[in-house]
Amino acid sequence: MLDVFALVVIVVHFGVPLLYYFYMKKKWLGRPWNLKFDKNYKPKVTIIIPTYNEAKLIEVKLDNIYAQEYPRDSLEVVIVDSASTDGTLDIVKKWISQHGDINIKIFEEPERRGMVPALNYVLQHCQINGEVVIFTDVDAFWEGDTLKRIVKYFADSSVGAVTAGIAPIATLAIDDPLERSYRNYFTQLRIAESKAHSTPIHNGALIALRTSLLYKIGGLPEYTGNNDSTPASIIAFMGYRAIHADDVVVKELIKEGQVLRKIRRAQHLILHFLKTKQYSKKLGFYSPAKQFQKIWQIEWWLHIINPWLLIVAIALLIVSTLHTSPVAPIILGIGLVLLISSTYRMWILQQLYLVIGAVRNLWTKELVWRK
Repeated sequence: MLDVFALVVIVVHFGVPLLYYFYMKKKWLGRPWNLKFDKNYKPKVTIIIPTYNEAKLIEVKLDNIYAQEYPRDSLEVVIVDSASTDGTLDIVKKWISQHGDINIKIFEEPERRGMVPALNYVLQHCQINGEVVIFTDVDAFWEGDTLKRIVKYFADSSVGAVTAGIAPIATLAIDDPLERSYRNYFTQLRIAESKAHSTPIHNGALIALRTSLLYKIGGLPEYTGNNDSTPASIIAFMGYRAIHADDVVVKELIKEGQVLRKIRRAQHLILHFLKTKQYSKKLGFYSPAKQFQKIWQIEWWLHIINPWLLIVAIALLIVSTLHTSPVAPIILGIGLVLLISSTYRMWILQQLYLVIGAVRNLWTKELVWRK
């Protein structure tokens, strides 16, 4: 009986996400956007970059932003530094002195309180002139036409948030195949969800928000450590579309401590799925499209419930093996052999990150972490 129950749990664990993926891919991925694009749309854009001890990368990041093919008079950049101790701000100030044709502002927090509080600090103390505000990480690098590609979506008044795909790189010239296989799978799913209406998961490497909506919801909620999925989903719950662009990819540098970074991301996503819907209702903005409600429900299951089914199945098989079941060790062995597959291995790792993240949330939310 344990073997049968374990097999049922395994089928549910792997079957639900696979069925969802293939359904969304077949029904939505190849469809048109049903949006009014305007490649000539050039709204004012404010790019906000949070920094903390980024001396090694900040100059490269600023050069990357400077290289954007976008009108200088429609672009402003805001650096918010959270008490860096490695000379980050000295590098920024020197760079600004050498590039007088771009509007850059600096805000300094007296202490490090976390990325979301830092961004809210800017929103509270700075007059944001852009119709679109973009948050981006220092270790995320854009192509020259990224801004033009992103803002064209905002020409449609139904769009409230836009994110981009991520191409993970070990250095600025070398990518990581294992991470790329994981990203490719989820990118297709996020685009399909976006074409259906909206996706609840966005990327901090580039998250663009309609500024008026961001201020309407009162800035970034601080119950999670993310500045991407949570505000974008609140905007989707308001009835606007929060989408993953299919023609924009950002290179993101893989740093040391990638496992801890993924666990933190898992922790924040879990908090996101546990609290964002109720938070939207509390704000009085809850009027989502039915399609987004369905997407939210399945993604909630995949992030909150589904990872634990894997743990339950493994536990059942181990107990069954200890009771001399001839079938259980075979199933466990097949699971180990399948780890040869990079896609399967990345899936198992993501499930473990979510389980570990849920456990860690019991004593720490990791809103501020060591670098």
